[in-house]
Amino acid sequence: MPKTPAIDHDVIRDLAKLLDETGLSEIEVQRAGMSIRVARNLHAPQARVRPADVPGGVPAAGAAVAAGAAAPATVPLDPTQHPGLVASPMVGTAYLGPAPGARPFVEIGGQVKTGETLIVIEAMKTMNQIPAPRSGTVTQILVEDGQPVEYGEPLMIIE
Repeated sequence: MPKTPAIDHDVIRDLAKLLDETGLSEIEVQRAGMSIRVARNLHAPQARVRPADVPGGVPAAGAAVAAGAAAPATVPLDPTQHPGLVASPMVGTAYLGPAPGARPFVEIGGQVKTGETLIVIEAMKTMNQIPAPRSGTVTQILVEDGQPVEYGEPLMIIE
């Protein structure tokens, strides 16, 4: 019977420290056939149910309705499904304005033009301006100033 390698707690501590230093939310290292993954939640977890996660492939909401539970009268629109979604193109820290205390680039109800800066994401000490992919009205800002963001995380909605 093959011997299971011992868990190196120092490696885990080093990876956790690296998460804090870089602002990442998870990191995985594979070495000598062993894989160690360290992750943390920076904000409230979002419920993401894939059909494969539910027996029979029925989403959780569908299962509740099938079981006879009443569906809510108004279901909030999932921002990831909105056609005007602007998602984060990278992992980093989102800033709504050019400097602390400065007026934000955009505000709810404000008009934007294609290419206009919406938000800045700091990644690895580099400030990356995120341009508007389309012209329209900003109807929702889904992040706060200084909030860490993940790749693909909803930032705002432009209609």
